[in-house]
Amino acid sequence: MLNSFFMALSMFSRLPVPEIDFKKANMKYALCFFPAVGLIIGFFQCLAYCFLIRLEFSKILISSVITVIPILITGGIHLDGFIDTSDARKSYAGTKKKLDIMSDPHTGAFGVICTLVYFVLYFGFIYEAGPECIYLFAKCFIISRCLSGIAAVSFKCAKKEGLLFTFSSSSDSDFTRGILTAVYFICSVWIVTKNGFAGVMCVLASGAVFVYYRYFSYKEFGGITGDLAGYFLQICELIMLMCAVVFCRA
Repeated sequence: MLNSFFMALSMFSRLPVPEIDFKKANMKYALCFFPAVGLIIGFFQCLAYCFLIRLEFSKILISSVITVIPILITGGIHLDGFIDTSDARKSYAGTKKKLDIMSDPHTGAFGVICTLVYFVLYFGFIYEAGPECIYLFAKCFIISRCLSGIAAVSFKCAKKEGLLFTFSSSSDSDFTRGILTAVYFICSVWIVTKNGFAGVMCVLASGAVFVYYRYFSYKEFGGITGDLAGYFLQICELIMLMCAVVFCRA
């Protein structure tokens, strides 16, 4: 189980961990620990926010640091999936062509454009976020990874290859789904209890994006892939950030 924990950290973050063999036994429960990466991201965002506020840095600098922390910790693995999926979806091609586009190592114009739009929105909403929003949003990284993990062991894979297929086929699906569902429920109750209406809206938004993820993945790609999982994660977190900022002001 400890090896599965280190496997999750080594695959989904750039945190220093002991070297783990990439074998099925170590991947069996790795997705159970996926939310732990979200917990770490949220912790460092809150830590950075408190530290920079105390030193009275400008909101622009604080927002910039908060914006890049998830990328620094994950190494951009999910953002890469967002870029590839944006290119594929904006091609409006057939399923096979879209899958080929996502496999292409080159970045297209639409991937760049969508990424710029994404970060402008992300930075803007972080800039408008007060302490309550930041602390609420920190918990959302756990929520998004719970749902991503549930999808990985529940949804149909579009390809019988790739990182997501390797993890999903190597996982103990029932056990992993049960653990992630329990963590999702506990975290949702925590958010709702602590943050009231804003927390409710964040949880509902995550569920709506999850349903949409399944819908467009099956319709456009015939299932999910690692790139689509990254796309979902980035979109889910952006939507929850928007909800946190908007409804914390309500």
